[in-house]
Amino acid sequence: MTTHPVKRRKKLIEVAIPLEAINAASAREKSIRHGHPSTLHLWWARRPLAAARAVIFCQMVDDPSAVPEEFPTDVDQENERLRLFALISELVLWESTTNEAVLNQGSLEVTQLPVPEVVLASRARPVTP
Repeated sequence: MTTHPVKRRKKLIEVAIPLEAINAASAREKSIRHGHPSTLHLWWARRPLAAARAVIFCQMVDDPSAVPEEFPTDVDQENERLRLFALISELVLWESTTNEAVLNQGSLEVTQLPVPEVVLASRARPVTP
């Protein structure tokens, strides 16, 4: 048992994700026949990269309701959620895989996440061989 209580924040994927945008990008990605990795070989069970990108991003980013100090009202939380949905809608597009602006924006959202106190405490301990 740990002496440090873990404060877990609710992630975006636990509350809502923009399924329409993800489904549309996945369907489009499945039908691309030029410049796409799936054109190298037709796999029997293809996994859409758009859905994977969206799910990974949504698992890493906190839901606005988990940060009431930044988004105190339901309206603020919904506006922030819509902003994240717009970013996800851009991230899932195949064309965005080489769009540095979109990738940097997504990376910035992930790197702004707070480091849990337990991780900070474990980093402070000296490593003994």
